[in-house]
This record gives sequence, C-alpha cells and structure tokens, in this order.
Amino acid sequence: MLQLLQSLKISLLHTGYAKLDTAWNFDNVISPFTRLCYVTKGSATLYHNNRTYTLKEGHMYLIPSYVYNTYKCENYHEQFYISFFEEIRPGLSIYNLRSFRYEVPLKEGDHLFFERLTQMYPKRRIVNSDPKAYSHKPQELLQFNKDNAQMNTQRYLETHGILTILLSRFIENEPATNANVSTGRLNDVLVYIAEHLDQSLEVQDLAKKYHMSTDHFSRLFLQQFNMRPLKYIQTKRIERAQLLLWTTNHSLEEIAHKIGMENFSYFSRTFKKITGTTPGKYRKNQAITP
Repeated sequence: MLQLLQSLKISLLHTGYAKLDTAWNFDNVISPFTRLCYVTKGSATLYHNNRTYTLKEGHMYLIPSYVYNTYKCENYHEQFYISFFEEIRPGLSIYNLRSFRYEVPLKEGDHLFFERLTQMYPKRRIVNSDPKAYSHKPQELLQFNKDNAQMNTQRYLETHGILTILLSRFIENEPATNANVSTGRLNDVLVYIAEHLDQSLEVQDLAKKYHMSTDHFSRLFLQQFNMRPLKYIQTKRIERAQLLLWTTNHSLEEIAHKIGMENFSYFSRTFKKITGTTPGKYRKNQAITP
C-alpha cells in the first residue's frame, strides 16, 4: 500500500482568498478535482456524501473529486481555497485506497501553508465565484499543466509538500492490524482497471487473472469497496469521461472510445444514469468556483 501511495501525484489548479456573501449559493456542483478550504471568518453550509457541514472559523474542509455537493452562504464568510488534481495511477485516486474525514480543525501553523500558496501563485486565484462567469476552458488547464511541468525543483517540492501535508490532515486513523492479503490483491485490481479502462473489462476475466472464482472475487470486492465490480468499472469509466469533458476538446464519440465504450448510445445512457445529466450538458455546465 505504501508503495502505491508513494506514487501520489498532485497538480495545483487554483489557490486564493475569497470574501463570499449570499451569492455563494450553488446546487449540484461536481468537479473532477479536489477542493480544500480553510474558513477564517463567518460561516456557511456545505453538503456532500450525505451529510451537511456547517463551515466554521478555524476549520478545514475537504470536497473529493467526482462528489456531488451543494454550498450556501446565508450571510458572509471568508476562506482560503485550493483546488488540485490528484492521482496515484491514471484513473486511480487516493480516495479509492483510504478513508477520509471531510472536516478537521486547523492545526497550529497550517494557516501558513495556505498563505504561502497564495503568495507563490497569485495568478491562480478565481476572480469571480459565479459559475456562470466561467465556460469550459481546456486551454486554461493546458496552461496550468504547462506551468506545473516547468516548475523548478524547489517550487515543485514545496508545492507538492504543502498539498500533501494538508491532504494528510483528513486521512482517517487506521487500526494497527496485520496486512490483509486479499485486500492487497484487490488494490492491484484497482490499478489494473485504471490502466485498462479503454479496453474490455469483464468481471470473470478479472477474477481469473487474480486466481479467484467469479463469485469469490465479486464478494470480496463488494466487502472491500462497497460496490460490485461491474458498477465500479462503469463508475471509473464515467469519471474518466468527466475529466476528458472538462479538460479536452475531444468529441463525445472520441471520449466514449477512449473509455472503452464503443456504443455511443450506451455511453450516453450510462453517463446520465451515474451523473444525472448528459455528456453534452455536463461539458456545457462545468464551472470553476471557490
């Protein structure tokens, strides 16, 4: 497991400080990146993962990628915000491997990390918190990726270190138990699925590859990840599609092909079933907000 975590890649998107009022009121926001905020003044509410959080001063909040969330400010609040992409392998997220809390009190000195990032990246702030002010802008992301790739060693290590430390604050404490062999093998399955989303992935073939019967494999997978293998594969394919819709100008047909769904009608139906909207509407309605 540690070997997998050592492969964690984090790419900064936005960082800044926002003063928000009642206009900060949006429903059903879903993004292919992680959001993290630290509230310095006032309060607001945030809903995701079937729970409502009251944003409080001196606390940090985590919103994982591909999670529906709603947020509302009834009066006024201020926050530092950060958004970033994370992956362990293409298509494999740290959220697949660890349990997270979504609200934690700020530790002593952590405010300096937020301040430092805003000082390092003054051009990464979000100017307008209204989603309607933003459109689908893959060119902006390409520029961010280019800037990230051209960082000097010192800046890269400092940025990655700060983001890793802040993300670590939300990881649930794990019981000190002996390593579970089956769990380790299933983590390997997640990596394999992530690396072969554009290919045929049948549950019986995965079970055979990892030397299990189909029933035993499916039962273990459900116990470990609270999701059946087929549903997991579909979900990861749609998440990959969401990322491609947000970050590229590929046609919908090209994206369907890249995630291993050759039948475009099936792709559209599955996308809407999982996200509640069509691929075209998802691309059109994407927003960038603090």
